[in-house]
Amino acid sequence: MKVHILDDWFDTLRGLPCYDKLANHDVTVWTDHQPDPAVLAQRVKDAEALVLFRERTKISADLLQRLPNLKLISQRSVYPHIDVDACTANDVLLCSNMHSGTPSYAAAEHTLALILASYRQIPQQVTSLTAGQWQSGVGRTLRGRTLGLYGFGRIAGAVAEYAKALGMNVQWWSSDEGRARAAAAGETVAPSREVFFATSDVISLHVRLKPTTHGLITATDLAAMQARALFVNTSRSGLVVKGALEAEIAKGRIHAAVDVFDHEPLTDVHNPLLTHPNVLATPHIGYVTEDEFDLQFADIFDQLNAYANGEPIHMINPSVWS
Repeated sequence: MKVHILDDWFDTLRGLPCYDKLANHDVTVWTDHQPDPAVLAQRVKDAEALVLFRERTKISADLLQRLPNLKLISQRSVYPHIDVDACTANDVLLCSNMHSGTPSYAAAEHTLALILASYRQIPQQVTSLTAGQWQSGVGRTLRGRTLGLYGFGRIAGAVAEYAKALGMNVQWWSSDEGRARAAAAGETVAPSREVFFATSDVISLHVRLKPTTHGLITATDLAAMQARALFVNTSRSGLVVKGALEAEIAKGRIHAAVDVFDHEPLTDVHNPLLTHPNVLATPHIGYVTEDEFDLQFADIFDQLNAYANGEPIHMINPSVWS
């Protein structure tokens, strides 16, 4: 098959063990991001299969209508960036392994890294040291503090394990169903949403973005956080009401550590989440490790081979195959 891989910005995949799975395909790798559907369609006009790096490229009806040769889109995890109805209308099969029960340990580790870096002022201390000024301030200890995890899922569960190993107290908030599962597992569930936000020293958000969770975290929630509390988002920016975090940060009362933004790639150096001293920001690298990529793309390349062998797996719109 003629396979085009989009958005492999650092040309990582060709150096991973999983790439050997593509030996029988004609593969083109694109190492830059092209958001314009017309330009992108011209690039990949011969593609029979597109391989996506998570949500880096939006797959719209406009793009799909320009790709008459396309038969398959292969990726991993959720797909809010893909117009599934348009895929079906254009006879394009979408395959995506939802990897039930397998958390992204890379994302969990990055969440812990952001919490530690923020509490110990690591970026500021490094900047001070390299500028010849030695120490720049006094950090804070995590042991004995309370981590509030919003969303009782796989990644949050891994973060909870790390936090407990550091001696932190962990409390939870989630949907009604999520809180019931947390309580059944013997975890501490906050008595109310208000108490959860008001009593957590650190709040970390771990929820999938879908229509029912868009704008889940409100300005009222953030305002309820105690002074100097840390809000961490390694999930999706859309989970927070647009502008609410920026407005609360501007007051100088709370801190934030974010790995996700409303518009990605973010290139606006004047964005308040990049300029405010109370914010530690990273460029959506929660899942960006060689190990995680090899795990994810081994699945994706298995999907390509299964399709080529006439036995597709992980089908999201199986009516196309039928």
